[in-house]
Formats: sequence, structure tokens, C-alpha cells
Amino acid sequence: MKTPQFWKSNNAFGFLLSPFGALYGALTALRLKLKKGYQADVPVICVGNITAGGVGKTPISMALGELLKKQGKNPFFISRGYGGVLSGVLVDNKKHSPREVGDEPLILSHVAPTVVCHDRAKAAKIAIQNGADILIMDDGFQNPGLKKDVSFLVFNGELGIGNGKIIPAGPLRESLKSGLKRADAVIFIGEDKTKLLEKIDKPVLKANIVEQKPDYQGSVVAFAGIGYPQKFYNSLLKCGLTIENAYDFEDHHFYTKDELKHILKKAKKKNLPVYTTSKDYVKIPKNMQHDFNVLHIKAEFEDQKALLKFLRF
Repeated sequence: MKTPQFWKSNNAFGFLLSPFGALYGALTALRLKLKKGYQADVPVICVGNITAGGVGKTPISMALGELLKKQGKNPFFISRGYGGVLSGVLVDNKKHSPREVGDEPLILSHVAPTVVCHDRAKAAKIAIQNGADILIMDDGFQNPGLKKDVSFLVFNGELGIGNGKIIPAGPLRESLKSGLKRADAVIFIGEDKTKLLEKIDKPVLKANIVEQKPDYQGSVVAFAGIGYPQKFYNSLLKCGLTIENAYDFEDHHFYTKDELKHILKKAKKKNLPVYTTSKDYVKIPKNMQHDFNVLHIKAEFEDQKALLKFLRF
């Protein structure tokens, strides 16, 4: 889904939908309370959030996976595989497609082995059977199926928590208070533009998204199917590029050839390159990928030693 504009600030729509948000929050709390999670034989780290997508969980998960590998660990990612049709499989990025396993698992699998399964407990068992000695849950903070040894909540300083209301009145999956209660620490990305840190009473680990600046400098055509496309466009601007045209799609959108040809046609009229995200690039047919460019990004932790203190298993 595309993120509704009214989620960003207090307004009449959010007020009218608040009762439904309260019900959504209550059902989430009830589900977490009633279901007893499976205890895995290896440590489980959850990289989650309490907002509906787009805060930077996947880059954080990837950076965490790289850090653990440097510590001599053999981490596995476990993911629901949103948008994919397969479940209970170890991702093979040379064989599986985004429609089979989802877009984010394909990206994660380039860092460490990744298991896709709707049942997180089953995913943990598959990972351990294949040699995992530590598990990283990309998302799943509100999923009670697997016990977590450490839970990190990821927030984006530019986005904050919007109007602070629960879905569908706002972007929250649960209240800030309830989410922080179950978190061990917060991973905060970028500058705190909404003063959210004033409301956080947990240890805060800072991180930043770093862009790989393209050799090309000039005007571009851009498109993105992520929770907050403007984040991607801001990254392009940060790299010194100018956006001539931008096309927004729903999060996890699967592109048709006609949609991609339309974007390319618009770009070729002005002889401009087309840029997109890694998450969107994997969903472009391989015989068309050469026509598109990716803005590569990665997350960097400001204090790795502080982070590792939470991971002494």
C-alpha cells in the first residue's frame, strides 16, 4: 500500500479513524499476550519497528549481519517473505524470483543465508538445521511465534511516528509505549527532525544511511515502490542528482513490462537515466535490468562497540 498523506500529521481523518486504530492496537496486544513463542536453540535478534514500513529495517538487518560475520558468527536471516508465494525455503538468489520469495529476502540473501517462512518458529528450525548459530529476524516484532533474545526497534529520524496514531488512523502498528516496553534498545537512523527521541526511554543506538554516490551527475527519472518513496528521492538529491520525473508505486509493487516501458519512454525523450532502489531493481525482468540504474545504500552504526554489548551471547 501507499502511505496515506494524512498519516503524517494530526487531522480530521486520523481523528475519525482513531476508534478503529484502538481496536487494531488491542487485537495486536491480545495476540502477543495469548501466544507462547517457540524458544530456538540459538540466539534470536529481532530488527523490527512499530510503523508501517519504510524506516530502514532491511539496511539495518544487513549491516547487523555483516557485523556478526566479522565476529565469527554464522548468522541467518529469517523473514516472512512478504509478497512471495513460497514458504519454508532457503532462498537461492540465483534461482528464486521476487514473486516466489519476496523482494527483501532476495536482497538479504546476498549478505547471509535467508529462510523464508510464514511460521517464524519453523523458519528458525530450518536455519539451525542448515548451520545457523544466530538468527536475525527482519521484521516480526509484533509476531509472537518465536521468542526473541534481543529486540531492536528501528526509527527513522526524518519520519518519526507521523501523527502517532494506530493503523488505519496513523502509521503505528501498536502504541509507542507498548512497543518500547518490549524493546531492549532503539536503533535511530539519521537526524531527529520530529523530536521523537524526547519520548524514548530506552538505550539509543545511532545509525546513518550512506549512499554510494553515482559517477553520473545531472537530471534523472526516478521511481520507487517502497513505504516512503520520498526517502529515496531525498537520497538522490543528497548525491547531487536532480529529479526530472518521479513515479511512486505501492510498497512491494510487482512491475509490469508496460509500466517499466512507460518510465523508460519518458526518460528517453529527454535522454535521461532512470534510477530506482535495490528493492525495486530485483523485480525488474533480467532482460530489462540493463536499462535501469540502482542507487546503492548501506547502513552504518555510529558506535559498533555499544551495539555489540547487546549481542554478547
